[in-house]
Order: sequence, then C-alpha cells, then structure tokens
Amino acid sequence: MSEKKEPGVWDGFKAFLTRGNVVDLAVAVVIGAAFTNIVNSVVRGVINPLVGAIGTKNLDSYSSCLKGPCEQAADGTVSTGVMILWGSVLASTLSFVITAAVVYFLMVLPMSKYLARQAARQKAKEGTQEVIEITELEVLKEIRDALVAQRGSGHNEQ
Repeated sequence: MSEKKEPGVWDGFKAFLTRGNVVDLAVAVVIGAAFTNIVNSVVRGVINPLVGAIGTKNLDSYSSCLKGPCEQAADGTVSTGVMILWGSVLASTLSFVITAAVVYFLMVLPMSKYLARQAARQKAKEGTQEVIEITELEVLKEIRDALVAQRGSGHNEQ
C-alpha cells in the first residue's frame, strides 16, 4: 500500500520561492535600493543647493518651544523643555516630494509614454491586419462569384 505523502514545509517553501511574483518583487527591491542612491545624490547634489540658495540647506535646526524654557545640547538633543522639531518634519516631507517628483518625471512618465506608443503601434498593426483580411475576403468572394457566373453561363450553353 502506497501512502500519499503530503507536501512538506520544504516543498511549500520551494514552491513559494519559484513563483514569478516573488522573483519580480526581489528584483524590484534590489533596483529600488540602487535607484534610491541615485535619487539621494540628485537631492543632495542639485536640489539641496538650489533650496539653500533661497533659504537654508539644513532645515533640521528649525524648532519651536512648546513648554519652556527650552535648551538644546550641542548634539541636537533637547536637554530641558518640550520642543517641536518641525524643521526635520519639513525636511523629510520635502525630501519625499522631491523623490516622488524625480521618480515620476524620470521613470513613470517616460515609461507610460513609451507604453502608450507601443499600444498605439500594436493597435495600428492590428487595424492593418484587419484591413488586409477584409480585402482578401472580398477578393475571394469576387473569385467565387466569377466562378459561379462562369459555371452558370457554361451550363446554359449546353
């Protein structure tokens, strides 16, 4: 008697790893990490100096004292009072918006335009194929009609 063995944990794990979406996700994470370095370089090397020309390069130093007296140590920690460090929140928000803009304008927008062009080309190609098929069908109908007419005229002569 042979017993059917249920798939083990190892088999399930192998099946999980070999599914396509897991591999796609792993590739996306690796490329995303590499792309983060590029975006951070653009922000540090181009955007921050432009923002620094208007205001300051370091927004982290901006804060408000909620409950005073507020004193900040040299390392940036609050020694007395309650401070709201709104500059760091603003810096993180600006970094996010700039990163999102760079990703959108350098990756998403060009890719969507490329895919739209590819879809238009494919649609045009399919439209041409339909015209060719319709034209061939019309020619075959004309040939059939001509053959029927020939047979009809040939039967009448006999």
